[in-house]
Amino acid sequence: MTWQIAVALGVIVPVILLPIVLIWFLNIGGMLAARREAKAREKATRQMATVEVKAK
Repeated sequence: MTWQIAVALGVIVPVILLPIVLIWFLNIGGMLAARREAKAREKATRQMATVEVKAK
């Protein structure tokens, strides 16, 4: 009975963990992309403010 449980766990654990890891990967990737976009927007805003100050 013990080896059957070990085999069942060996089969079930990857089946359960694979979708969890894929969702986690997509979430982390989305957060990194949003952070990158926010930094680019902030940089563009700073550059616009600098240009406006120099123009006055």
